[in-house]
Amino acid sequence: MSAQDRAAERRVRLLDATLSVWADREARTTMTAVCAAAGLSERYFYESFTGLDEAQHAVLEAVATEIETTALAAAEAAGDEPGRRIRAAVAAFVDLLLADPRKGRVAIIEAGAMPALRSRRTELLRHFARLAAEQAHEMHGQRRHEDELAGLLFIGGVAEVVTAWLDGALDASAEELVETASRGFLGLYA
Repeated sequence: MSAQDRAAERRVRLLDATLSVWADREARTTMTAVCAAAGLSERYFYESFTGLDEAQHAVLEAVATEIETTALAAAEAAGDEPGRRIRAAVAAFVDLLLADPRKGRVAIIEAGAMPALRSRRTELLRHFARLAAEQAHEMHGQRRHEDELAGLLFIGGVAEVVTAWLDGALDASAEELVETASRGFLGLYA
């Protein structure tokens, strides 16, 4: 393995450790805790990141990218019918959270609590709202002003529902989340 490959492998370990420590409500997220979780020294941390904020930013970006690519791929695979497309996209998102709840916790809950990441989280929510509006545009065949408003309402609502669900304050099955969010999307864009 080349030195470059080893450095890349260490970065992946540090990103996963950052995700784990950051998502743990009982742990304090520090560079030392991340290094311990990765089984690496601080020297290797600084080989990949200038500081903890940069590592957390990288995790947030990776999770957001994964959510987007997973949901869009599922929608595309579902065909042209709007109801199937939105159910597939929402189901893919919920499945991603079920497979690794840490991702939802850091992207939706924890990033909003951090001043250094709060504005980026807001930008990402607005980006997902625009994606929802684009899906609605495809459903209607024309762009409507209220599609942007509905996108913000949909994504903001889903973020709040997922927050309550991940925190254990909402007793709902994954199927209930998918069905309710899908009906909400279709209702907003009817």
